[in-house]
Amino acid sequence: MEKIIKELYETIINRKEAGNDGSYTKYLLDKGTNKILKKVGEECTEVIIAAKGEDKNEIVNEICDLAYHVLVLMADKEITLE
Repeated sequence: MEKIIKELYETIINRKEAGNDGSYTKYLLDKGTNKILKKVGEECTEVIIAAKGEDKNEIVNEICDLAYHVLVLMADKEITLE
């Protein structure tokens, strides 16, 4: 799991540093902190709603979405995994 998180974070950093590659990650980073925070909030709410249900697959999917957006926020704020 740690390896996957590290690889995803490195991909996010690479897209941050890349030119206009058209990726969703680059879009979020270009839009700035407020857009990223909005997405983190939305994903957090979706985790809460999913967790109230019984579908573990949906819960896992929403947790993964939240984790991705938190990593984008970390990259935006230049916070490393260490």
